[in-house]
Amino acid sequence: MTVHTLSRRAILVILPLVTFVTGAQLGVQYERQALYEQHARLEQFLAPVQDGKIVAGDPEKEVNIALLWAVWRILIQHYITPNTLDANTLVMGAVSGLVNAVNDPYTVFMTPADTKAFDDIMDGTLEGIGAQLELKAGQVVVVAPLKKSPAERAGLMPLDVIVKVNDTDVAGMRLDEVVALIRGKQGTSVTLTVFRASSAEPLVLSVKREAIHIPTVESKTIDGATGPIAYVSLNQFGNDSTAEMLKAVQSFREKKLKGMILDLRFNGGGLLDGAVDIVSLFVREVTVATVVSRGAGPERHRVHGDPLFPDLPLAILINEGSASASEIVAGALQDMKRARVFGAVSFGKGTVQQVIDLPGGSALRVTVAKWLTPSGHDLSEKGLTPDVIVPRTLEEMKSGEDPQLNSAVDWLQH
Repeated sequence: MTVHTLSRRAILVILPLVTFVTGAQLGVQYERQALYEQHARLEQFLAPVQDGKIVAGDPEKEVNIALLWAVWRILIQHYITPNTLDANTLVMGAVSGLVNAVNDPYTVFMTPADTKAFDDIMDGTLEGIGAQLELKAGQVVVVAPLKKSPAERAGLMPLDVIVKVNDTDVAGMRLDEVVALIRGKQGTSVTLTVFRASSAEPLVLSVKREAIHIPTVESKTIDGATGPIAYVSLNQFGNDSTAEMLKAVQSFREKKLKGMILDLRFNGGGLLDGAVDIVSLFVREVTVATVVSRGAGPERHRVHGDPLFPDLPLAILINEGSASASEIVAGALQDMKRARVFGAVSFGKGTVQQVIDLPGGSALRVTVAKWLTPSGHDLSEKGLTPDVIVPRTLEEMKSGEDPQLNSAVDWLQH
């Protein structure tokens, strides 16, 4: 009797547990069945989207984006914390994904914050570490540390590949995501782990973030053995580059110069018009670059006005951090035998981007053309090869030794 009573009590305790487990299993099966049916409906509904069609006209009329809305609804219905699904963030993410799928490192969707940072760089002011970065072959590559920037002082070099920001592995991340990790409050530090071709092991660099003002032009006179040599360093092709460059070179007009050195090292480029303006200071009536765009004939950008120094011997310095507009200037003057180029092979960026403002402060930087040197060279992959290749090591940079500059000075003195 006692045993029988205990058994009944045990059964009464166990039955609710069994019922609960059975109910949970049925609930899981029901959920799976519901998801399966939803998936089947989606496959049937979205089939037209998956035909690999190339859209040549109006995507709003030609493309079914029901997949996007379906995924959004699934997130709302099933994501564990739906209150965190900010609509504006999701839209920005969707647009970024669309642009990234183009698979062009120079075609980039810029959020309002990205757009402001880009405008600040063009104006010569920004906060951060002072390095220009690009996505190349899926890797975040340093184009150039800005001159006198925290990045330069920390030893960051052109062609360094950033693999970690602090403790975050950046493999597979978008460029804007990596830049967001590197940016931060002025006075704080960020640790970068980089791969460098000349080093067997990864390098770990600590860089202090600062408010940075980029001097567009720096100039001085070098006392050579056979006469004074004008030295002009152009750090970027921004909004004020032409005016500052003009002011700098005009200060040399009354001097009996032996020659001039134009330093474009670590100049990551900028505005195409600025490149044309700089070349126009040194040559008459020539094509600076030929721009080849879609659906149009070649557009030749020619110099304009009377050059200030049409006959003065000219040397140009470039290195791995010279890109875009820097390569246009050096390539044009090299092609027309107007200047002798010294240094290292340039970065290699032979495309032209247009920045298109979008609603809400965002913008799209899109590749619209490629450019060729006057002789037709496309420098997109191999970069510009100097007439005289002169290496310069990091140790030489830190100690102030400059064999590239010395080679240019020696050439101008003969």
